[in-house]
Amino acid sequence: MQKILFLMWFLPLWGLGGFSYAQQPIPALPQTKPIILKNAVIHKATGEVLQNGSIRFENGIITEIGTNINANNAEEMDMQGQHIYPSLILPATTLGITEVASLRPTHDYAETGLFNPNVRSLVAFNTDSEISPTLRSNGILLVQSTPRGGLISGTSSVMELEGWNWEDAQHTPDMGIHLNWISSYQRGGFFSPAGKAEKNEKYQEMTTLLEKFFVDAKIYSLNKDNSAPKNLKMEAMRGLFDGSKTLFINASFAKDIIESVQFAQKHQVKKIVIIGGEDALLVSDFLKQNNIPVILARLHRLPYRPEEDVWLPYKLPYLLKQQGILVGLAYDENDVEPMGTRNLPFLAGTASAYGLNKEEALMTVTANTAKILGIQDKVGTLEVGKHATLVVSKGDILDMRTSQVTHAFVRGKKLDLNDKQKELYQRYKKKYQK
Repeated sequence: MQKILFLMWFLPLWGLGGFSYAQQPIPALPQTKPIILKNAVIHKATGEVLQNGSIRFENGIITEIGTNINANNAEEMDMQGQHIYPSLILPATTLGITEVASLRPTHDYAETGLFNPNVRSLVAFNTDSEISPTLRSNGILLVQSTPRGGLISGTSSVMELEGWNWEDAQHTPDMGIHLNWISSYQRGGFFSPAGKAEKNEKYQEMTTLLEKFFVDAKIYSLNKDNSAPKNLKMEAMRGLFDGSKTLFINASFAKDIIESVQFAQKHQVKKIVIIGGEDALLVSDFLKQNNIPVILARLHRLPYRPEEDVWLPYKLPYLLKQQGILVGLAYDENDVEPMGTRNLPFLAGTASAYGLNKEEALMTVTANTAKILGIQDKVGTLEVGKHATLVVSKGDILDMRTSQVTHAFVRGKKLDLNDKQKELYQRYKKKYQK
Protein backbone atom coordinates (compact mmCIF):
# COMPACT_ATOMS: atom_id res chain seq x y z
CA MET A 1 0.00 0.00 0.00
CA GLN A 2 1.06 3.52 -0.73
CA LYS A 3 1.98 5.45 2.38
CA ILE A 4 -0.10 8.58 2.88
CA LEU A 5 2.01 11.72 2.93
CA PHE A 6 -1.08 13.92 3.05
CA LEU A 7 -1.49 13.52 6.82
CA MET A 8 2.13 14.37 7.41
CA TRP A 9 1.88 17.57 5.38
CA PHE A 10 -1.67 18.87 5.68
CA LEU A 11 -2.88 18.00 9.16
CA PRO A 12 -0.10 19.96 10.91
CA LEU A 13 -1.35 23.00 8.97
CA TRP A 14 -4.70 22.58 10.67
CA GLY A 15 -2.89 22.99 13.96
CA LEU A 16 -1.22 26.17 12.72
CA GLY A 17 -4.60 27.45 11.59
CA GLY A 18 -6.16 26.89 15.00
CA PHE A 19 -8.24 23.80 14.12
CA SER A 20 -6.33 21.24 16.18
CA TYR A 21 -5.48 21.54 19.85
CA ALA A 22 -4.54 18.07 21.08
CA GLN A 23 -1.12 16.51 20.91
CA GLN A 24 -0.72 12.80 20.27
CA PRO A 25 0.24 10.90 23.45
CA ILE A 26 3.91 9.93 23.49
CA PRO A 27 4.35 6.12 23.28
CA ALA A 28 4.99 4.54 26.66
CA LEU A 29 8.34 3.21 27.83
CA PRO A 30 8.76 -0.55 28.41
CA GLN A 31 7.93 -1.87 31.87
CA THR A 32 11.00 -1.68 34.13
CA LYS A 33 9.74 -3.17 37.40
CA PRO A 34 6.91 -5.43 38.54
CA ILE A 35 3.51 -3.75 38.93
CA ILE A 36 0.64 -4.86 41.16
CA LEU A 37 -2.92 -3.59 40.70
CA LYS A 38 -4.69 -4.37 43.96
CA ASN A 39 -8.13 -4.08 45.60
CA ALA A 40 -9.93 -4.46 42.26
CA VAL A 41 -12.79 -6.41 40.74
CA ILE A 42 -11.02 -8.60 38.16
CA HIS A 43 -13.04 -9.75 35.15
CA LYS A 44 -10.97 -12.56 33.64
CA ALA A 45 -13.22 -12.95 30.54
CA THR A 46 -13.39 -16.67 31.30
CA GLY A 47 -16.71 -16.29 33.11
CA GLU A 48 -14.93 -15.86 36.46
CA VAL A 49 -14.97 -12.60 38.42
CA LEU A 50 -12.56 -12.10 41.33
CA GLN A 51 -13.70 -9.66 44.02
CA ASN A 52 -11.12 -7.60 45.89
CA GLY A 53 -8.38 -9.19 43.81
CA SER A 54 -4.88 -8.27 42.71
CA ILE A 55 -2.92 -8.83 39.53
CA ARG A 56 0.87 -8.74 39.18
CA PHE A 57 2.79 -8.44 35.93
CA GLU A 58 6.50 -8.33 35.09
CA ASN A 59 8.23 -7.63 31.78
CA GLY A 60 4.81 -7.29 30.17
CA ILE A 61 3.58 -10.74 31.28
CA ILE A 62 0.96 -11.57 33.94
CA THR A 63 2.66 -13.58 36.68
CA GLU A 64 0.03 -13.75 39.45
CA ILE A 65 -3.70 -13.22 39.94
CA GLY A 66 -5.39 -13.68 43.30
CA THR A 67 -6.31 -12.13 46.63
CA ASN A 68 -2.93 -12.63 48.29
CA ILE A 69 0.01 -12.29 45.93
CA ASN A 70 3.73 -11.61 46.18
CA ALA A 71 4.46 -7.87 46.61
CA ASN A 72 8.26 -8.10 46.63
CA ASN A 73 10.02 -5.33 44.67
CA ALA A 74 6.77 -4.31 42.99
CA GLU A 75 5.11 -0.95 42.41
CA GLU A 76 1.67 -1.24 44.02
CA MET A 77 -1.30 0.67 42.66
CA ASP A 78 -4.51 0.71 44.73
CA MET A 79 -7.51 0.47 42.38
CA GLN A 80 -10.01 1.09 45.21
CA GLY A 81 -12.69 -1.20 43.88
CA GLN A 82 -12.32 -0.36 40.20
CA HIS A 83 -12.80 -3.00 37.52
CA ILE A 84 -9.94 -4.65 35.60
CA TYR A 85 -10.60 -6.18 32.17
CA PRO A 86 -8.47 -7.69 29.43
CA SER A 87 -8.09 -5.32 26.49
CA LEU A 88 -11.12 -5.22 24.23
CA ILE A 89 -10.35 -6.37 20.68
CA LEU A 90 -11.79 -4.69 17.59
CA PRO A 91 -11.81 -6.97 14.49
CA ALA A 92 -12.41 -6.14 10.82
CA THR A 93 -11.71 -2.41 10.98
CA THR A 94 -10.04 0.17 8.75
CA LEU A 95 -8.68 1.99 11.77
CA GLY A 96 -5.10 3.05 11.07
CA ILE A 97 -5.51 2.89 7.30
CA THR A 98 -8.09 5.66 6.94
CA GLU A 99 -8.72 8.83 8.91
CA VAL A 100 -11.52 11.02 7.52
CA ALA A 101 -14.17 9.58 5.18
CA SER A 102 -14.71 12.87 3.37
CA LEU A 103 -10.97 13.32 2.64
CA ARG A 104 -9.88 10.89 -0.07
CA PRO A 105 -6.13 11.46 0.53
CA THR A 106 -6.52 9.94 4.01
CA HIS A 107 -7.84 6.64 2.60
CA ASP A 108 -5.32 3.83 2.34
CA TYR A 109 -7.60 0.83 2.76
CA ALA A 110 -8.27 -0.27 -0.84
CA GLU A 111 -6.29 -0.90 -4.01
CA THR A 112 -7.51 -1.13 -7.60
CA GLY A 113 -8.24 -4.55 -9.04
CA LEU A 114 -10.25 -7.57 -7.92
CA PHE A 115 -7.50 -9.73 -6.41
CA ASN A 116 -5.04 -8.15 -3.99
CA PRO A 117 -4.12 -10.76 -1.34
CA ASN A 118 -0.56 -9.37 -1.33
CA VAL A 119 -1.75 -5.96 -0.06
CA ARG A 120 -0.69 -5.73 3.60
CA SER A 121 -2.50 -3.40 5.98
CA LEU A 122 0.46 -3.86 8.33
CA VAL A 123 2.89 -1.57 6.48
CA ALA A 124 0.27 1.15 5.93
CA PHE A 125 -0.86 1.30 9.56
CA ASN A 126 -0.75 4.88 10.85
CA THR A 127 0.24 5.02 14.52
CA ASP A 128 -0.26 8.81 14.51
CA SER A 129 -4.00 8.58 13.89
CA GLU A 130 -6.01 10.97 16.07
CA ILE A 131 -8.77 8.36 16.27
CA SER A 132 -6.72 5.63 17.96
CA PRO A 133 -6.35 7.39 21.34
CA THR A 134 -10.14 7.74 21.58
CA LEU A 135 -10.45 3.95 21.30
CA ARG A 136 -7.85 3.46 24.04
CA SER A 137 -10.00 5.67 26.27
CA ASN A 138 -12.83 3.14 25.85
CA GLY A 139 -10.68 0.09 26.57
CA ILE A 140 -9.81 -1.00 23.01
CA LEU A 141 -6.06 -1.62 22.78
CA LEU A 142 -5.98 -4.24 19.98
CA VAL A 143 -7.42 -4.00 16.47
CA GLN A 144 -7.45 -6.15 13.34
CA SER A 145 -6.49 -3.65 10.64
CA THR A 146 -8.33 -4.84 7.54
CA PRO A 147 -8.20 -3.79 3.86
CA ARG A 148 -11.36 -3.25 1.81
CA GLY A 149 -12.39 -3.43 -1.84
CA GLY A 150 -12.30 -5.94 -4.70
CA LEU A 151 -13.05 -9.64 -4.31
CA ILE A 152 -9.93 -10.41 -2.30
CA SER A 153 -9.10 -7.21 -0.44
CA GLY A 154 -5.76 -8.08 1.08
CA THR A 155 -4.05 -9.33 4.22
CA SER A 156 -4.97 -8.11 7.70
CA SER A 157 -2.83 -7.90 10.84
CA VAL A 158 -3.60 -7.54 14.54
CA MET A 159 -2.11 -4.27 15.79
CA GLU A 160 -1.59 -2.72 19.23
CA LEU A 161 -2.76 0.88 19.58
CA GLU A 162 0.62 1.86 20.96
CA GLY A 163 4.01 2.61 19.42
CA TRP A 164 5.98 5.03 17.29
CA ASN A 165 5.46 3.15 14.02
CA TRP A 166 3.91 0.01 12.53
CA GLU A 167 6.93 -2.05 13.51
CA ASP A 168 6.33 -1.15 17.17
CA ALA A 169 2.56 -1.66 16.93
CA GLN A 170 2.44 -5.05 15.24
CA HIS A 171 1.03 -7.82 17.41
CA THR A 172 0.24 -10.62 14.94
CA PRO A 173 1.28 -9.73 11.39
CA ASP A 174 -0.32 -11.05 8.19
CA MET A 175 -2.76 -13.40 9.88
CA GLY A 176 -5.80 -13.26 7.57
CA ILE A 177 -6.95 -12.95 3.94
CA HIS A 178 -10.25 -11.13 3.31
CA LEU A 179 -12.78 -12.26 0.71
CA ASN A 180 -15.89 -10.29 -0.24
CA TRP A 181 -18.25 -13.05 -1.29
CA ILE A 182 -20.18 -12.58 -4.52
CA SER A 183 -23.85 -12.59 -3.70
CA SER A 184 -26.34 -13.78 -6.32
CA TYR A 185 -28.66 -11.09 -4.97
CA GLN A 186 -27.89 -7.64 -3.63
CA ARG A 187 -29.87 -5.32 -1.42
CA GLY A 188 -31.43 -2.44 -3.27
CA GLY A 189 -30.39 1.17 -2.91
CA PHE A 190 -31.50 3.70 -0.32
CA PHE A 191 -34.94 4.17 -1.87
CA SER A 192 -35.66 0.43 -2.33
CA PRO A 193 -38.40 -1.12 -0.17
CA ALA A 194 -37.17 -2.76 3.04
CA GLY A 195 -36.04 -6.33 2.52
CA LYS A 196 -36.07 -6.09 -1.29
CA ALA A 197 -33.12 -7.65 -3.08
CA GLU A 198 -32.01 -7.24 -6.69
CA LYS A 199 -30.39 -9.88 -8.88
CA ASN A 200 -26.63 -9.55 -9.34
CA GLU A 201 -26.13 -9.64 -13.11
CA LYS A 202 -22.37 -10.20 -12.76
CA TYR A 203 -22.66 -13.14 -10.37
CA GLN A 204 -21.62 -15.87 -12.82
CA GLU A 205 -18.77 -13.84 -14.32
CA MET A 206 -17.29 -12.96 -10.91
CA THR A 207 -17.72 -16.49 -9.58
CA THR A 208 -15.80 -17.90 -12.54
CA LEU A 209 -12.92 -15.47 -11.98
CA LEU A 210 -12.78 -16.29 -8.27
CA GLU A 211 -12.82 -20.04 -8.95
CA LYS A 212 -9.89 -19.73 -11.35
CA PHE A 213 -7.90 -17.61 -8.91
CA PHE A 214 -8.28 -20.14 -6.08
CA VAL A 215 -7.40 -23.06 -8.36
CA ASP A 216 -4.24 -21.25 -9.45
CA ALA A 217 -3.38 -20.41 -5.85
CA LYS A 218 -3.83 -24.01 -4.70
CA ILE A 219 -1.62 -25.34 -7.51
CA TYR A 220 1.00 -22.70 -6.72
CA SER A 221 1.00 -23.65 -3.03
CA LEU A 222 1.97 -27.23 -3.94
CA ASN A 223 5.22 -26.02 -5.49
CA LYS A 224 7.92 -26.18 -2.80
CA ASP A 225 10.77 -25.10 -5.08
CA ASN A 226 12.21 -22.02 -3.36
CA SER A 227 14.39 -21.24 -6.37
CA ALA A 228 11.37 -20.72 -8.65
CA PRO A 229 10.24 -17.13 -9.46
CA LYS A 230 7.86 -15.72 -6.86
CA ASN A 231 4.33 -14.57 -7.58
CA LEU A 232 3.45 -12.15 -4.77
CA LYS A 233 -0.30 -12.69 -5.03
CA MET A 234 0.05 -16.47 -4.94
CA GLU A 235 2.63 -16.31 -2.14
CA ALA A 236 0.15 -14.36 -0.01
CA MET A 237 -2.51 -17.03 -0.60
CA ARG A 238 -0.24 -19.92 0.40
CA GLY A 239 -1.06 -19.58 4.11
CA LEU A 240 -4.74 -20.43 3.50
CA PHE A 241 -3.84 -23.96 2.44
CA ASP A 242 -1.29 -24.74 5.15
CA GLY A 243 -3.37 -23.26 8.00
CA SER A 244 -1.05 -20.36 8.85
CA LYS A 245 -3.68 -17.82 7.73
CA THR A 246 -7.44 -17.54 8.18
CA LEU A 247 -9.89 -16.79 5.39
CA PHE A 248 -12.31 -14.08 6.56
CA ILE A 249 -15.42 -14.06 4.35
CA ASN A 250 -17.77 -11.09 4.24
CA ALA A 251 -21.20 -12.67 3.75
CA SER A 252 -24.65 -11.76 5.03
CA PHE A 253 -27.43 -13.72 3.30
CA ALA A 254 -28.00 -17.33 4.40
CA LYS A 255 -27.40 -18.66 0.87
CA ASP A 256 -24.17 -16.70 0.59
CA ILE A 257 -22.87 -17.98 3.94
CA ILE A 258 -23.38 -21.61 2.90
CA GLU A 259 -22.01 -21.13 -0.63
CA SER A 260 -18.92 -19.25 0.52
CA VAL A 261 -18.00 -21.81 3.19
CA GLN A 262 -18.50 -24.70 0.78
CA PHE A 263 -16.39 -22.88 -1.81
CA ALA A 264 -13.53 -22.44 0.67
CA GLN A 265 -13.78 -26.05 1.84
CA LYS A 266 -13.74 -27.30 -1.76
CA HIS A 267 -10.42 -25.50 -2.21
CA GLN A 268 -9.08 -26.99 1.04
CA VAL A 269 -8.88 -23.76 3.02
CA LYS A 270 -8.06 -24.74 6.62
CA LYS A 271 -9.51 -21.88 8.69
CA ILE A 272 -12.71 -20.00 7.83
CA VAL A 273 -14.53 -17.13 9.59
CA ILE A 274 -17.73 -15.36 8.54
CA ILE A 275 -17.88 -11.58 8.97
CA GLY A 276 -21.26 -9.81 8.92
CA GLY A 277 -23.48 -12.86 9.25
CA GLU A 278 -26.85 -11.16 9.57
CA ASP A 279 -28.56 -14.41 8.50
CA ALA A 280 -26.28 -16.64 10.58
CA LEU A 281 -29.17 -17.82 12.76
CA LEU A 282 -30.96 -19.21 9.70
CA VAL A 283 -27.96 -21.46 8.94
CA SER A 284 -26.79 -22.08 12.51
CA ASP A 285 -26.90 -25.88 12.11
CA PHE A 286 -24.59 -25.64 9.08
CA LEU A 287 -22.19 -23.29 10.90
CA LYS A 288 -22.05 -25.52 13.98
CA GLN A 289 -21.55 -28.68 11.94
CA ASN A 290 -18.60 -27.08 10.11
CA ASN A 291 -17.21 -25.31 13.20
CA ILE A 292 -17.37 -21.86 11.59
CA PRO A 293 -17.15 -18.87 13.96
CA VAL A 294 -19.00 -15.63 13.21
CA ILE A 295 -17.99 -12.01 13.72
CA LEU A 296 -21.29 -10.14 13.89
CA ALA A 297 -21.25 -6.59 12.58
CA ARG A 298 -23.67 -3.70 13.01
CA LEU A 299 -25.55 -4.91 16.06
CA HIS A 300 -27.19 -1.48 16.32
CA ARG A 301 -29.41 -1.72 13.26
CA LEU A 302 -32.92 -2.59 12.17
CA PRO A 303 -33.73 -6.08 10.85
CA TYR A 304 -33.36 -6.48 7.10
CA ARG A 305 -36.70 -8.26 6.69
CA PRO A 306 -40.04 -6.71 7.71
CA GLU A 307 -41.26 -10.01 9.19
CA GLU A 308 -38.34 -10.31 11.63
CA ASP A 309 -38.41 -9.43 15.32
CA VAL A 310 -37.39 -5.78 15.62
CA TRP A 311 -34.98 -6.74 18.42
CA LEU A 312 -33.39 -9.62 16.48
CA PRO A 313 -30.03 -7.88 15.80
CA TYR A 314 -29.63 -7.30 19.54
CA LYS A 315 -30.50 -10.93 20.35
CA LEU A 316 -28.25 -12.53 17.72
CA PRO A 317 -25.17 -13.01 19.95
CA TYR A 318 -27.27 -14.83 22.55
CA LEU A 319 -29.21 -16.92 20.02
CA LEU A 320 -26.06 -18.00 18.19
CA LYS A 321 -24.32 -18.86 21.45
CA GLN A 322 -27.31 -21.03 22.33
CA GLN A 323 -26.69 -22.88 19.08
CA GLY A 324 -23.06 -23.55 20.05
CA ILE A 325 -21.47 -21.05 17.65
CA LEU A 326 -18.42 -18.97 18.63
CA VAL A 327 -19.42 -15.30 18.28
CA GLY A 328 -17.35 -12.13 18.29
CA LEU A 329 -18.46 -8.56 17.65
CA ALA A 330 -17.23 -5.98 15.15
CA TYR A 331 -18.49 -2.43 14.91
CA ASP A 332 -19.28 -2.46 11.19
CA GLU A 333 -17.89 -4.66 8.43
CA ASN A 334 -17.75 -1.58 6.15
CA ASP A 335 -16.42 1.01 8.62
CA VAL A 336 -14.69 3.39 6.22
CA GLU A 337 -15.28 6.03 8.92
CA PRO A 338 -13.67 4.33 11.94
CA MET A 339 -14.21 7.10 14.48
CA GLY A 340 -17.38 5.37 15.72
CA THR A 341 -15.57 2.13 16.45
CA ARG A 342 -14.74 3.35 19.95
CA ASN A 343 -18.34 2.37 20.80
CA LEU A 344 -17.59 -1.36 20.38
CA PRO A 345 -17.95 -2.12 24.14
CA PHE A 346 -21.47 -0.69 24.12
CA LEU A 347 -22.52 -3.15 21.39
CA ALA A 348 -21.54 -5.89 23.84
CA GLY A 349 -23.50 -4.01 26.49
CA THR A 350 -26.57 -4.17 24.26
CA ALA A 351 -26.06 -7.93 23.82
CA SER A 352 -25.98 -8.28 27.61
CA ALA A 353 -29.44 -6.69 27.80
CA TYR A 354 -30.86 -9.16 25.27
CA GLY A 355 -29.90 -12.60 26.51
CA LEU A 356 -26.21 -12.80 27.37
CA ASN A 357 -25.06 -12.22 30.92
CA LYS A 358 -22.42 -9.55 31.51
CA GLU A 359 -19.44 -11.90 31.49
CA GLU A 360 -20.65 -13.68 28.36
CA ALA A 361 -21.11 -10.31 26.67
CA LEU A 362 -17.59 -9.28 27.71
CA MET A 363 -16.25 -12.42 26.03
CA THR A 364 -17.72 -11.36 22.65
CA VAL A 365 -15.23 -8.47 22.56
CA THR A 366 -12.33 -10.21 24.33
CA ALA A 367 -11.88 -13.99 24.66
CA ASN A 368 -14.11 -15.03 21.74
CA THR A 369 -12.54 -12.53 19.35
CA ALA A 370 -9.06 -13.62 20.44
CA LYS A 371 -9.95 -17.24 19.60
CA ILE A 372 -11.38 -16.26 16.23
CA LEU A 373 -8.24 -14.28 15.38
CA GLY A 374 -5.96 -17.04 16.65
CA ILE A 375 -4.28 -14.91 19.34
CA GLN A 376 -5.87 -16.52 22.41
CA ASP A 377 -2.51 -17.77 23.67
CA LYS A 378 -1.40 -14.17 24.29
CA VAL A 379 -4.48 -12.01 24.92
CA GLY A 380 -8.25 -12.11 25.34
CA THR A 381 -8.36 -13.24 28.97
CA LEU A 382 -6.57 -12.36 32.20
CA GLU A 383 -4.52 -15.45 32.97
CA VAL A 384 -0.99 -16.15 34.16
CA GLY A 385 1.46 -16.25 31.27
CA LYS A 386 -0.51 -13.97 28.97
CA HIS A 387 0.33 -10.40 27.97
CA ALA A 388 -0.40 -7.70 30.52
CA THR A 389 -2.59 -5.90 27.98
CA LEU A 390 -5.45 -4.73 30.15
CA VAL A 391 -7.63 -1.79 31.16
CA VAL A 392 -9.04 -0.41 34.41
CA SER A 393 -12.45 1.28 34.59
CA LYS A 394 -14.28 2.97 37.45
CA GLY A 395 -17.53 1.37 36.30
CA ASP A 396 -18.90 -1.30 33.97
CA ILE A 397 -16.90 -0.95 30.76
CA LEU A 398 -19.86 -2.20 28.68
CA ASP A 399 -22.19 0.52 29.99
CA MET A 400 -21.76 3.97 28.46
CA ARG A 401 -23.25 5.53 31.60
CA THR A 402 -20.59 4.15 33.95
CA SER A 403 -17.58 3.30 31.79
CA GLN A 404 -14.61 5.49 32.68
CA VAL A 405 -11.24 4.02 31.80
CA THR A 406 -8.60 5.29 34.21
CA HIS A 407 -5.59 3.10 33.39
CA ALA A 408 -4.45 1.04 30.41
CA PHE A 409 -1.42 -1.17 29.85
CA VAL A 410 -0.06 -2.74 26.67
CA ARG A 411 2.38 -5.55 27.50
CA GLY A 412 2.99 -3.88 30.85
CA LYS A 413 3.57 -0.40 29.41
CA LYS A 414 1.40 2.22 31.13
CA LEU A 415 -0.38 4.32 28.51
CA ASP A 416 -1.16 8.02 28.46
CA LEU A 417 -4.94 8.11 28.05
CA ASN A 418 -5.17 11.67 26.83
CA ASP A 419 -6.88 12.23 23.46
CA LYS A 420 -8.29 14.99 21.30
CA GLN A 421 -11.84 14.59 22.60
CA LYS A 422 -10.70 15.06 26.20
CA GLU A 423 -8.59 18.07 25.25
CA LEU A 424 -11.53 19.74 23.53
CA TYR A 425 -13.82 18.93 26.46
CA GLN A 426 -11.45 20.60 28.92
CA ARG A 427 -10.91 23.56 26.60
CA TYR A 428 -14.57 24.40 26.18
CA LYS A 429 -15.47 23.49 29.73
CA LYS A 430 -13.15 26.27 30.86
CA LYS A 431 -14.57 28.61 28.26
CA TYR A 432 -18.18 28.22 29.31
CA GLN A 433 -17.38 28.19 33.02
CA LYS A 434 -16.36 31.81 32.56
